[in-house]
Amino acid sequence: MIRIHRTTSADPDFVALVRELDAELAARDGEEHGFYAQFNKIDRIRHALVAYEEGRPIGCGAIKELEAGVLEIKRMYVLPDQRRKGIAALILAELESWAGELSADRCVLETGKRQPEAIALYRRSGFRQIPNYGQYAGVENSVCFEKGLK
Repeated sequence: MIRIHRTTSADPDFVALVRELDAELAARDGEEHGFYAQFNKIDRIRHALVAYEEGRPIGCGAIKELEAGVLEIKRMYVLPDQRRKGIAALILAELESWAGELSADRCVLETGKRQPEAIALYRRSGFRQIPNYGQYAGVENSVCFEKGLK
């Protein structure tokens, strides 16, 4: 059974999973990884999740305020041996629920074109593609999405 725990970005299990995420993204993004890494620091994230199965941390995600009423979904990751089991969808749904509890009107996120699994997840979960926002405007490898919560 999967248990999802609300925590902060200081949680050691969250930190460990984010390290694995960053290693995977560095391999996928190559030279572009440095550009993205500057926007993926976790020290300012107050709302993080860790998914556990039998006490083992197997996935994570986070939300942070982008602007009033808008929360950005960040640091979504599931261990490779745990993928294709619906865990990412559970994490995403819990992040959306938490965002609603925090009075957000919508969630936005950025992912890369080299993450087709993530793109498929977001589309299946009701997110719609939008023009690249903020620091991702004009970035060829970025794909941005949003979903209204109300």
